[in-house]
Amino acid sequence: MTGSTGSTGSTAPAVPDDIEAALAALATSAPGGLAVATLAALGLADLYATMPSPLGDVLVTWNGRGVSAVSLAENEEPAALEARHFAATGRRATRATGGLPAVLARAIARRMSGDRRVRIALDLRGRGDFERQVWLKALEIPSGEVRPYGWIAAEIGRPRAVRAVGSALGHNPVPLIVPCHRVVRGDGTIGQYSLGGPANKRAILAAEGVDPDALEAMARAGVRLIGSDSTRIVCHPTCRNARRIRADHRVPFRSITAASDAGYRPCRVCRPASSLVGTGAAA
Repeated sequence: MTGSTGSTGSTAPAVPDDIEAALAALATSAPGGLAVATLAALGLADLYATMPSPLGDVLVTWNGRGVSAVSLAENEEPAALEARHFAATGRRATRATGGLPAVLARAIARRMSGDRRVRIALDLRGRGDFERQVWLKALEIPSGEVRPYGWIAAEIGRPRAVRAVGSALGHNPVPLIVPCHRVVRGDGTIGQYSLGGPANKRAILAAEGVDPDALEAMARAGVRLIGSDSTRIVCHPTCRNARRIRADHRVPFRSITAASDAGYRPCRVCRPASSLVGTGAAA
């Protein structure tokens, strides 16, 4: 091999042909899926995989920024999921060959079992500030308890936005992780659920220890709050403090106003407020 001459007129040393051949042999193709994995790590694309849940298998979609979607796996065609995800986020989703990362799978399983302390990063890019506020507030509702849509509206400082809260929860992209199933209608009935409808909502609430039938029977009787005649504190019916009240000390109320007029004060844990109870508002 002859050397090349640079601008200075010097000649570069020749490289033996066998070394060039050896260097060429070192070249290798990138592993399959490397490009997709790299884009997902950067949050420029997403991966999805299946994991079990109280409602059967679900598809979890995620990237390096966090979990971006959860949907039921039953009868879900990959092409439909991928098209829907692209339409919602502008990012392509690809099935992960190795399944969910073990750490993420354990964290989601803990969240679904009621552990609110476990941290799960969420990728909610493209979502509005109002929706984010609604979803983050829903995260505060403990397992085995429910709150009305209006509770969230009041808690985020938008007491008149009850219907908008219902709409935001209906568009929650990460159900089960953000527990929108723990939010019910203002009239006390269970309401709709984005992850398979009311039947699934009732099933997952029952799995957490809520009796949907008893809750709706109470709602039909006009009971929105339960007070204790010994502590003079009033709670949402599923509040952990309400559940401790003995049957002979339980006092039903239709509204926080009625409870206040009777000399009861709101529970500091479940925080019932006049703007959300007894109004008949529903979403």
